[in-house]
Amino acid sequence: MDILFLLIPLSVVLVLLILVGLWWAVDRGQFEDVEAEGQRILHND
Repeated sequence: MDILFLLIPLSVVLVLLILVGLWWAVDRGQFEDVEAEGQRILHND
């Protein structure tokens, strides 16, 4: 039972880190045009 006092805060911190990372990626425009990168690989320059 004592391990829950360690695991619950650690899992909350992990979830918060994941949410901050996703927010950062969306804010920086990482998901703006996901189709263009797939098309860029297929076309030769």
